[in-house]
Amino acid sequence: MSRPTDRGTRMARELEGHLGWLDSFTGAALGVLAVASGIYTYLGVSTLLDGDGAMKAFAAIAYSIAVSTGIFVFWSYMMRLFPAMRTAKSRTGLLGAMGLGSLAIIAMSSWLNAAALAGAAAVEQHLAVTVQSYQGTLERTNEIAISAQGLERDVARVRQSFEGLSEQEAAGTLSGMAGRGAVFRVLRQKSAELAGLETQIASQAPLVTSAFAEGNALLSRMRALTVEPGPVEARSVEFSEQAVQLAGLITQLRQLSVAPLVQRAAQDLAASVVLPELDGRTAEDRNDQSATISSVLEVLQQRAETLERAAAEVIAIPPPPESTYTPISAADAVILYARNFIPSWAGAIAIDLLPGVLVLIVAITQGLIREGREGAAIEDTMTIAELRAALHAARDVDRAYFASPPPTPSGPAGAAPPDPVPPSAPPAAEPVSSPLASETDAGDKPSS
Repeated sequence: MSRPTDRGTRMARELEGHLGWLDSFTGAALGVLAVASGIYTYLGVSTLLDGDGAMKAFAAIAYSIAVSTGIFVFWSYMMRLFPAMRTAKSRTGLLGAMGLGSLAIIAMSSWLNAAALAGAAAVEQHLAVTVQSYQGTLERTNEIAISAQGLERDVARVRQSFEGLSEQEAAGTLSGMAGRGAVFRVLRQKSAELAGLETQIASQAPLVTSAFAEGNALLSRMRALTVEPGPVEARSVEFSEQAVQLAGLITQLRQLSVAPLVQRAAQDLAASVVLPELDGRTAEDRNDQSATISSVLEVLQQRAETLERAAAEVIAIPPPPESTYTPISAADAVILYARNFIPSWAGAIAIDLLPGVLVLIVAITQGLIREGREGAAIEDTMTIAELRAALHAARDVDRAYFASPPPTPSGPAGAAPPDPVPPSAPPAAEPVSSPLASETDAGDKPSS
């Protein structure tokens, strides 16, 4: 029955074999990922640089090469050093360094990769959002203008009331004097003013309708530009031109609102009354005319206040927010609308940070290898190559030991040194080789 240390040793050797095979192409894999990230970084940074020509291309290539080199070197360091860390403190420190490096990679590469993957779609998204903003502003401005046009009915109602009063005065039911005297002229004066205001309001209606129709035509063209095939940069230029025209049209439509005009006219309605000369035959008739005119002025003041309140309600309607189109680069659009392009962001970040998963895998495997070898005897952990190296080292030690001269015996002080061995002395006996050297020599001899 095998011991637990034997099983751990076998597992450690098996994992080392796997790591050795995987290490044969890990560097190439890191290089491919770094180059791929550099290519997408080149496409992303190209949208940020101004101008064109060789200098722009050279700058983009230099930046992408620097990014590829940085990614490859960084993950190569992590792949070699992090699995070799044995203490919690060292691993925590290197893990923090890996986190900072990952943030740096995202800052210098991943967002540009996302711009290359989804930059055009993000710019189209920006155009679509701008169209929606302009559409809301146009519709809201048109609603306010239509509400102001609705004041025409209020003006007409007040005008009709004064015309009715004038007819009653002509029949003699107001002041008691039939005909077209002073009271009749006051009523007709105000009804004429309201008729002119009503005509002005009516003249604005076709302009409002025309401006709204033209704005919708511009919006239709802008919507078409967001989905048309072709480079998004060229479409953005035409989109900007249409946006400028639409902004001017919205301003014109806002100025077509007649609510301020009605408010000023209502304020002047009671304040600017030209009182005619009383034409009654007797003093009593003139007193009746004066009393009737005073009553008419009171009614006129009430109608003016009602009309002014109606105009003020239209003016108080909150205006729509200003809509402006701001040209935006692909990289900025990807950041602005990041939540709409989560898959692209995930892919851009994954291509840069995937080696981090490999680092953790190698670290875990190295930990298992060390755990499997812990407590095992040295003869259980030595490989054949290590054993052969140890045997060769033992043979070299034996040869060096027996080839050195024996130590000179030390005699009493003042004694003469021993006589040297005469030349005719028999040769010394052959030294006995050590068992390790004998096994090495036997193992090195070729078989017959």
